[in-house]
Amino acid sequence: MTVIVLTNCPAGLRGFLTRWLLEISAGVFVGNPSARIRDVLWEEVQQYAGQGRALLAHTTNNEQGFTFRTHDHAWHPADHEGVTLIRRPDPNAPSRGTPTTEQSPPPGWSRAAKRRRFGRR
Repeated sequence: MTVIVLTNCPAGLRGFLTRWLLEISAGVFVGNPSARIRDVLWEEVQQYAGQGRALLAHTTNNEQGFTFRTHDHAWHPADHEGVTLIRRPDPNAPSRGTPTTEQSPPPGWSRAAKRRRFGRR
C-alpha cells in the first residue's frame, strides 16, 4: 500500500498521480504500485511540487510495517533505535539566522522557579 499526501502542489502533479493512484480526498492518493513505480512517482513529486509539501508512506518489511519520506516539511523522519519517528521542530528554538544564546529567566522569578525551569546554576 502506498499513500502520498500533497499540500499546496500544482494541479498538474495531482493529475499525473491519478494515472497510478486513486485520489480519495483532496491531495491524498492511495494505491499499490510496484516499488519501482513508487520510486519514480516520488521523484516526479519532488521535482514538480513547487512551493508545496509532500509526504509518502508505504508498506515495507520492518518492525513498524511501513516507512515514509517527506519533501519540504518542517517535520522530518528520525530513526530512534530502529523505529522511525517524526521529529517536530522546537517552537521555542531560535529562528534560522539568529545566533543561539543561553536563555535567561525573566526578572522577578523566584529562585525555586528558576531552578525548576533552568536547572541549578
